[in-house]
Amino acid sequence: MKKITLLSLLVVLSISCTTQKRGVTVVEPTKYMNTITASDLKTHLYIVAADSMEGRETGSAGQKKAGAYLINQYQKNNVPFPKGATSYYQKIPASYLNAKRNENLSDSENIWAYIEGSEKPNEVLVISAHYDHVGIKDGEIYNGADDDGSGTVALLEIAQAFEKAKKEGHGPKRSILFLHVTGEEHGLHGSRFYSENPLFPIANTITDINIDMIGRRDEAHANTNNYVYLIGADRLSTDLDNICTIANAKYIKMDLDYKFNDPKDPNHFYERSDHYNFAKHGIPAVFLFNGVHADYHQKTDEVDKIEFDALAKRAQLAFVIAWELANRENRPVVDKK
Repeated sequence: MKKITLLSLLVVLSISCTTQKRGVTVVEPTKYMNTITASDLKTHLYIVAADSMEGRETGSAGQKKAGAYLINQYQKNNVPFPKGATSYYQKIPASYLNAKRNENLSDSENIWAYIEGSEKPNEVLVISAHYDHVGIKDGEIYNGADDDGSGTVALLEIAQAFEKAKKEGHGPKRSILFLHVTGEEHGLHGSRFYSENPLFPIANTITDINIDMIGRRDEAHANTNNYVYLIGADRLSTDLDNICTIANAKYIKMDLDYKFNDPKDPNHFYERSDHYNFAKHGIPAVFLFNGVHADYHQKTDEVDKIEFDALAKRAQLAFVIAWELANRENRPVVDKK
């Protein structure tokens, strides 16, 4: 667990408040943060991780059905597809998905939605989650409620919160791309494809907030779900790390666990989810994660085991981090290799 002294935190908070007084962030996010609710997340997840989605295998009919549901929700909430795109889909051919190791995957799609910034529209914050899982094995459906149904539905709620803020005249100053990536389970293919074929220049991408498994607890936190593993925030940018710490301290007050952020940690989670395809291009990235549990990649990763209070708080944390990144005066400085 990373240790932060009270004095150092108060100093940073004081700096943040001074910045807000200068007009950088003039609206508190609390009202919009609170629109991200356990009830709404539960409604979405019982659909996204239903048996009818057949485990959302990359390129499968079930995954495409889940994708159609996501698009329907963005349309319902008046969140359009990105400027410069022709639809909510970034199509990825099977030839790309099978190039590294041929697993006979079908054509698939990333799904993207977008809110344009009011003052710095050419600077783009990406919020990502993978919406694929491992499909059907030996006749059993692997629904992946936590992996990564939890992150998938969090994106829907975060986008809805930002759109409500925009409707009320408080839209983000920078643009936000909500990116549901495919092919994560087969090698981070969808995020790699986006990073190699970005709709917006990589140089204009300020940060990736990646959400992968935020609906459960692991054995190390058997007595509480009021925590989240924060991975990668300080790898490239001191600014990003401070932003995450301050946002949590001010609005959410979860325990931030940095165990898996250690470069020497044998799990190497930093390299194992979609944020890494941004980080390797020099884009600051942070990964929110609840850790593995007994149902990881098992048919037992079902919605009835999700702790929706924890899912809501972690989604709210992602939102307030995004709020600060989208509205602060300067993008995070890359000060580390």
